[in-house]
Parts: sequence; C-alpha cells; structure tokens
Amino acid sequence: MASNTNRFSRLDRLIKTDEFSSVFNLRYQAGNELFQIWVKPNSLSRGRLGLVVSKRVDKRAVGRNRIKRQVREWFRLNPEVTCGLDWVVRAKKRLGREDGMLARAALERLAKRLQQCRNSSSA
Repeated sequence: MASNTNRFSRLDRLIKTDEFSSVFNLRYQAGNELFQIWVKPNSLSRGRLGLVVSKRVDKRAVGRNRIKRQVREWFRLNPEVTCGLDWVVRAKKRLGREDGMLARAALERLAKRLQQCRNSSSA
C-alpha cells in the first residue's frame, strides 16, 4: 500500500475532550450561516483541527462525512492561515454535493475575520 502524503494525520487533529474545551474557553470565535469556528494559539509548528458535525445538521453519515472532508481539505490547503492554531469547526447547515466551493469560501471569510479579531486584541 502506497503512503499518502496528503493524509490528515493524528498529529493534525484535536482528539481529547480537554483539547476541545481549551479552545472553546478562549473564545476567539466567528460564525456565519454554514460554520461556527473557535481558535486558540498553540505552541506547535502546525495547526490542529477538531470537527463537530451533529446529526441535526445531516441525519445521514455520508452527508456528515462530506462536510468533514470539505473542512479538512480547506485546512490542509491553507497551512499559512492555520499554522500555530488549534481550530474547532462546528457545522451549522447541511451541504450538498455541489456546495464544496461555497463551504471553502465561507471558511475563508471566517478565517479572515478571526485573523482581524486576533490582531486587534493583541495590539
């Protein structure tokens, strides 16, 4: 089996409840109609991602997994934005097959808002 360099490894994920809680407690957050995002600086050279996609968003596992794939792909392709931060992304709305570009654009807008918020609070 060939190794996949684009794999979303365990080191890139928030897994434990304490890791999620620490991001929620810091309260750098932004939201729009599709996603709610919380971020917290970490001391690592990479960003880590935690995903929350409930059955209320999409009852079918295939739909929830599609949302997770979209978010992971955006996260993987934007290391300059995500580096040094722990991210928790909560999906708020169901995404169809054709909504991939819409999801990436929504994540991009939220990342810019969070960057502005963090810059203004550290100044």
